Amino acid sequence: MNYFELFGFPVDYSIDNAQLSERYRDLQRAVHPDKFANSSEQQKRLAVQKTAQINDGFQTLKNPIRRAEHMLALRGLDISHDTSTVKDRMFLMQQMEWREALEEIRDQNDPHQAVDHLRMSFSEHQKSINASLVNSLTSMTEEDNNFAADQIRKLKFMTKLEDELTRIEDALFDL
Repeated sequence: MNYFELFGFPVDYSIDNAQLSERYRDLQRAVHPDKFANSSEQQKRLAVQKTAQINDGFQTLKNPIRRAEHMLALRGLDISHDTSTVKDRMFLMQQMEWREALEEIRDQNDPHQAVDHLRMSFSEHQKSINASLVNSLTSMTEEDNNFAADQIRKLKFMTKLEDELTRIEDALFDL
């Protein structure tokens, strides 16, 4: 299923989220199961299936990482259940530094400042990775698709780091 097509968008990494939400609501209104309450069982099932597709499409397109994965899947490269790891040595070294910094936050004199510093570092790296991803997704070559897949893996890792940082920050506020 091509979710870009379902929502009437060109296959592009950049999406207007307000327009996406508007189209989501329009599609949901058109196929809402309540509209088919007096219809045949088959039509009811189709309405439920279509609603599920629309929900999945919306969740995919509104999330930049899932959207990029979907773009690659449409090109024949499915990495949604990928177990490959990032091979970029510089990124792996940075990853280890971030992990150490996360473990040391509670021991800092000003843990909130350490959280802010890490959050800024994550943000800078994500912007750089995202820019590389955008550039690689504009091309259709196998090499660029594989590069995009690596950038997506990095962004997934960054998301996990951010989640962990948020948990640590929440725990600091509970003290």
